[in-house]
Amino acid sequence: MDKLIIEGGYPLKGEITISGAKNAALPILMASLMVEKGCTFFNVPQLRDIRTTLNLLEHLGCEVEKKEKSIRITPHALKPEAPYDLVRTMRASILCLGPLLAVLGEAKVALPGGCAIGARPVDLHLKGLEKMGASFTLDEGYILGRCKKLQGAHIYFDFPTVGGTENLLMAAVLAEGETILENAAREPEVVDLANFLIHCGADIKGHGTSIIKVRGVKKLKAKEYKIMSDRIEAGTYMVAAAITQGELILNQCPIHSLDAVMSKLTDMGVGFEILDQDKVKVKPFQEIKSVDVITAPYPGFPTDMQAQIMALMCLAQGAGTIKETIFENRFMHVLELVRLGADIRLSKDTAFIRGVKALKGAPVMASDLRASASLVLAGLAAKGKTEVRRVYHLDRGYENMEVKLNQVGAKIKRIKE
Repeated sequence: MDKLIIEGGYPLKGEITISGAKNAALPILMASLMVEKGCTFFNVPQLRDIRTTLNLLEHLGCEVEKKEKSIRITPHALKPEAPYDLVRTMRASILCLGPLLAVLGEAKVALPGGCAIGARPVDLHLKGLEKMGASFTLDEGYILGRCKKLQGAHIYFDFPTVGGTENLLMAAVLAEGETILENAAREPEVVDLANFLIHCGADIKGHGTSIIKVRGVKKLKAKEYKIMSDRIEAGTYMVAAAITQGELILNQCPIHSLDAVMSKLTDMGVGFEILDQDKVKVKPFQEIKSVDVITAPYPGFPTDMQAQIMALMCLAQGAGTIKETIFENRFMHVLELVRLGADIRLSKDTAFIRGVKALKGAPVMASDLRASASLVLAGLAAKGKTEVRRVYHLDRGYENMEVKLNQVGAKIKRIKE
């Protein structure tokens, strides 16, 4: 199990190129199950979750051809079962459910680790697919789904679920008639999935709004597609520049999808200079100011940036709050930040952060993907050495993070234990 040793106190300076978005790539790769003659994808990040997805697609009957800068996926004799061994490490594996039902009329998908059938993420997927004519049973940890031909339906989401919107969007593309998804997620990754499907011949309107209309087509055509850049990775490196009082230029940065993050960082005193439509300079500043943050579905402040901005707030002037409205138990990084000297108090869904003059390096343990990023960020600013354990979480969502940071002046070593 790897760990990172971070020597803090070095301002970052240079350029970082943002990788492809994991959260866009995962559903788009799953959607390739529905394209008979295959698709070629570019800008796919090299991450653990991507490798798991490609292994799953191969198990389901796809041929996967990996080249240096592209991945080609061609479905052949598809099978309906996604076994537990392949899905237990990745919740996004549930995204094969809609495509398999649309193409095969059946699916047997293991519940992702930690999920219960009544839990919000899975429940909303199944309710929507049932309205389209599918029926489900739960057997020994597997969701068994069957349908004849999926039928268009009017589906209202109780919550704008990203995964649920993606699953239903994919299923609706090959269904008979029109499907309306109301209170749909508006995240840029959902829009990227819709753009890919449209590129392959799907009839979709309203993506990027809360009402998406899909008219089913008979088949999708083989195409090439470039995955969007990762807005959360970009936001993380914006915080990295700020927390080290450095200056970074971010290339291939999806600026248009970062309004909430850049607005909040601007309120904290961070400077930005837009150099091109996908190129931004994060400028140094004198003082970090505290702010109040409430996470919300897009276009609100993303829950996936909550832990990172908390790391920055630990060194801000004054006191601020972060209210987490999307996920429960998403403050597992707090106790680890406190080990570094942060002053944070928790009350239910809100963290109260009082800025301190300095953080001090210590051994810490990552609990999840974004928590691990916040600990790396804190380590970059802390005095002395910070040891971050369980960095396999980091590898799920950041492509070569320590390599990119070292190229702009960080001092990070990866140690194999």
